[in-house]
Amino acid sequence: MTDTESTDGSDAERSFEVAVVGGGPAGLSTALYTTRLGHDTVVVDRGGGRAAMMLDTHNVVGVTEDVSGNEFLATAREQVESYGATIERGSVTAVESVDDGFVVRTDGDETYRVDRVVLAMGFSDVRPDPPLPRTGRGLHYCLHCDAYMFVDEPVFVMGTGESAAHVAMIMLNFTDEVDLLLRGGEPEWSDETDELLRAHPVDVVESEISGMNKGEDGWLESFEFEDGETREYRGGFPMYGSKYNAELVDALGCERNDDGTVAVDKDGRTSVEGVFAVGDLTPGHNQVPVAMGEGADAGIAVHYDLRKYPKSLDEIRSEGAVDRGDVPAISESLRSAARGFRADDD
Repeated sequence: MTDTESTDGSDAERSFEVAVVGGGPAGLSTALYTTRLGHDTVVVDRGGGRAAMMLDTHNVVGVTEDVSGNEFLATAREQVESYGATIERGSVTAVESVDDGFVVRTDGDETYRVDRVVLAMGFSDVRPDPPLPRTGRGLHYCLHCDAYMFVDEPVFVMGTGESAAHVAMIMLNFTDEVDLLLRGGEPEWSDETDELLRAHPVDVVESEISGMNKGEDGWLESFEFEDGETREYRGGFPMYGSKYNAELVDALGCERNDDGTVAVDKDGRTSVEGVFAVGDLTPGHNQVPVAMGEGADAGIAVHYDLRKYPKSLDEIRSEGAVDRGDVPAISESLRSAARGFRADDD
């Protein structure tokens, strides 16, 4: 990392090879790989995110259930920084393409000049109106993570669309007590889905929720409805869609799919050269291990793009053989971090 004069001649800008926008599992995994593969990397993390909302971590091999999302992310940040990456708290306000890379600007008036940009901002779940239980204590957004928690427990699904109807039927794989809560809305699913739903033992509750009861442990116990009925639940899933954090995606002109995700290849490359996207911004299952794998793929692909050696035969023929004094091709700051890392192991 180096400091240079900014492109507009005002403030100093800091130069990195890679900027990762977003500090969730996907972004941090990308940064871990790019840093350990010898590329100066800055992660700009505004905090929060879906992973940070996890009260317990599920479905991550080697991470026990008692680890919260915030604890998981804190450990990941410490790991990435120990290898020599820079992690800054803040939001990226703009990414501008320049002749030989990108200029990244933040709300903290920081400016970074970089060669590659990795977008890992994810999405935000659309929350239903109150009354609602606490997220993780009766309100859950990940079927694949949390369905296991509700085996033989009464469960609700909120929503009026196709996804709500199908999730309600899917939950019958885990429990025989499934209610689909319309909350006063009108069903928006297709006639075929309606026929299918009526052929499954799912109770469709039309009345709006008027109140909620929780136990001493903070978990949901029941909802009260405007028609006077009270129904017990251990928890459930709101299905109202997602809002992709894609302002930078659109500003850069990256292609998006019909469902709003960013179009990427197997390594996370977007339609804009030098820009990658990983994690919940991209198609696929919204799972921590999946996001981490995507981050690893993108980090390795960035390394292939940026690594200096081996030089091509054309370069050797025109420039001559590589001098021993020119290697290794890794910054002094990362070399120092690596030496310190090994010293800690001794």
